[in-house]
Amino acid sequence: MNKRISRTAAQPDAGRRRTLITGAAALGALAAPAFVRAQSAPRIRIGYWPVAAGLPFYAAVEKGYFKEAGLEVEPLKFAGAQQVMEGMLAGRCDGSANGTGAANLAIGEIAQPGLFKIFCTNPSNAKNVLEEFLVAKDSPIKTAAELKGKRIASGPGIQNVTLAKTMLERAGATGATVVELPIGQHVAAIASGQVDGAYTLEPTGTVGRLNGTTRVLEAGVVAHYILGDPLAPWHGGAASLTTEFIKKHPEATAKYIAAYKRGIELVRQHPDQAREFMKGYTAIEGELTKEVPLAAYMLHDEFKDSDVAYFQKFYDLFTEKGIFARKVEVAPLLYKA
Repeated sequence: MNKRISRTAAQPDAGRRRTLITGAAALGALAAPAFVRAQSAPRIRIGYWPVAAGLPFYAAVEKGYFKEAGLEVEPLKFAGAQQVMEGMLAGRCDGSANGTGAANLAIGEIAQPGLFKIFCTNPSNAKNVLEEFLVAKDSPIKTAAELKGKRIASGPGIQNVTLAKTMLERAGATGATVVELPIGQHVAAIASGQVDGAYTLEPTGTVGRLNGTTRVLEAGVVAHYILGDPLAPWHGGAASLTTEFIKKHPEATAKYIAAYKRGIELVRQHPDQAREFMKGYTAIEGELTKEVPLAAYMLHDEFKDSDVAYFQKFYDLFTEKGIFARKVEVAPLLYKA
């Protein structure tokens, strides 16, 4: 358990809270102390995996935005986005942080219709970089087409693998073999020659560039090869809350989204300050945080028709490939206050 979760766990335990509440009742208090009221709010368990796109969530935790709203938020780290979705299905998570694969969430929607609502995405492209192809620093490969017949790593889970295979095909890199590896192993796998390249997510590219082992072959690859425009918004990751939590705790839901929005505004307005909060949540530490490119963020009430259309095009790929058992419509999945 990392230090972020430990800070949440450092709050008084359930036994002490019961003692405080019982004591207040015995004294005939007309209203519980502010401390007790804050602790009476539901614990919100949010799954994340260690990619740069989760920055607004990391910032909101570390800046105390959730605590200031009277919320107890528990960050839960997972090895991949698929595990976050499975946690939501099993009732172990109340939602996901940005960076959680939107297609992974859709598979949860197919398994349990009405499972969640998306309140923020992290659209990326060649300008707002999240995803990229990496190769060794001294590799002679200059284009994605030259990955033909090579061994290419991808992050774990059906979203990463499906995208990697499809993009390699569309780039002309026929015969490439996709190997699932945790993103934290991509740089080492390339450096050791285990793979010839990787489809990966930031901060992996930054780690490899700064330690002198890898270079970015092409950024914004999903926008390019899947959406057809390197500057199109790829809504590949999403922050969500389960519908069950939203229905049971409408007040806490509103407070949570408002506090999360503060994290987004910090990233938008003060990116250099926000970058510091990647420490402990991603593989980036120290001065290296200043080098990581940032995705954009789009709240549920900022979506235009064109954004929904690009998001839908992304989902439709998974229907075409037979990954989704049925067509998943994006618009009904967006949170409405």
